[in-house]
Amino acid sequence: MAGQSTTTPTVIPPEIEAEMTPAVKAFFLAVCAQYEKQIAQLHKQIERLEDRIAQLEGRPPRTTPQNSSLPPSTQHPHAKPKRRKPPGTKRKPGGQHGHPRHQRVLVPAHRCDDIIPCIPKSCRRCGGALVDSALEPIRHQVTELPMIRPIITEYQLHRQWCPCCGITTCGQLPAGVPEGQCGPRLAALTGLLMVHFRQSKRRAAVFLEDLLNIPCSPGWTIKIQNHVSQAVKQPYEEVRQQLSEQPQLFVDESPTKQKNAKAWLWVAVASGFAVFGVFLSRKRDSLKQLIGDYSGILINCDRAKMYYDGTRLQWCWSHLNRDIQKLIDSDDGQVKRLGHDLMRQQKLLFQHWRRYLAGDIGWRKLRRETEPIRKEFEALLLRGQFSGNTRLTGMCKDLYAHRALLWTFLDQQGVEPTNNTAERALRPAVIYRKLSFGTQSESGSRYLERMLTLSESCRMQQRSAFEYLTAVMQAFYAGQPIPSLLPSQASAA
Repeated sequence: MAGQSTTTPTVIPPEIEAEMTPAVKAFFLAVCAQYEKQIAQLHKQIERLEDRIAQLEGRPPRTTPQNSSLPPSTQHPHAKPKRRKPPGTKRKPGGQHGHPRHQRVLVPAHRCDDIIPCIPKSCRRCGGALVDSALEPIRHQVTELPMIRPIITEYQLHRQWCPCCGITTCGQLPAGVPEGQCGPRLAALTGLLMVHFRQSKRRAAVFLEDLLNIPCSPGWTIKIQNHVSQAVKQPYEEVRQQLSEQPQLFVDESPTKQKNAKAWLWVAVASGFAVFGVFLSRKRDSLKQLIGDYSGILINCDRAKMYYDGTRLQWCWSHLNRDIQKLIDSDDGQVKRLGHDLMRQQKLLFQHWRRYLAGDIGWRKLRRETEPIRKEFEALLLRGQFSGNTRLTGMCKDLYAHRALLWTFLDQQGVEPTNNTAERALRPAVIYRKLSFGTQSESGSRYLERMLTLSESCRMQQRSAFEYLTAVMQAFYAGQPIPSLLPSQASAA
């Protein structure tokens, strides 16, 4: 359309013009001129749209959580693709016919607070008198919350006078009694409300006042937060120092905020515990502050440069899967073809890996059967590197140059090929960040990293976070040793 004339002069046939009056001719030419002007504008709009289409066709495919490292929360729920069902599947959502029944088990009768017998007075048919039967009664249990009333203990410190010295002496609080007005169980609950249960200071204060009948203000929750943060500092530092001794660590990071500054929330997950850290930088120094001088294997997600520095790595295949999917989503036939070829090899690789995890094949057979896949995958990367297509050369060149980092899990037994463990540990912290918009101070960041460490480590150890934090606060107030957060110490306790 571009380059063509957008208007043509209006020509009236002579035989028609001879029959027109001057007024009709003037009106006809005015209408034609108006339409010619609109047609010219539409031609220009079509040219702009054609240029825009050409630009869009030259762009890479749209970035989504399915083909990039974007978190799923960045995509609107209505924009998510529908789950693909296998052909012929007619299963509906919910419980399926024939599945094992799950039901709430009744509490033994001796554990019930009250038992009320419901005895019929007359026959439901004829109204006659009834006699006892040997049948067991139908049990129906109703669970209800008690009226919540806080337990308030008053300590009266008496002052006595000494007739010999002429001075007075005041009584002292018993060992383990906090100097403030908050007991260990209340401190543990309040501390968990603000991170573990992702409530704001104001919401936590409303919960304590409305449901537990404890007068509270947001300012008091901050005082409790400071006590809890100080109490969990020792177990936090203990598990953080253990990171450097682990054979492998799952590491990930996510942006956050500390007041008005950009910060990064890091997590390192070991076997049985996880450690979080909030730092103002994403550089290698922040990673070293978290894990120390680490000599094991790091499993990381996005192939970022700060992970290199001589550390043994395993690149995450889940993230690589999304990168390959982005190639498949491209409108370039060459890019799409290589994406399908890479995805085919990856699926074959993980078919063998799942067989190994299920115990169907051993370690040696896994390595033997995946060796051809490994060679074919690297050959495909070389094909992309020298394809001359700018959409392929950069990615394939980087992957081929560091190809050994893709296969660490096949070179050393016990290493995981994905970083899903760290992503699962980081997800609750990301939700907390979205609700709270980060922290407002240095002390708030320390509190956040310590409580996230406590929360996730207790989950991994199938340990009650409330019971553990209550024990921590009791020991803190009594000046006794703080219980450990390490998994070995948890099993011993």
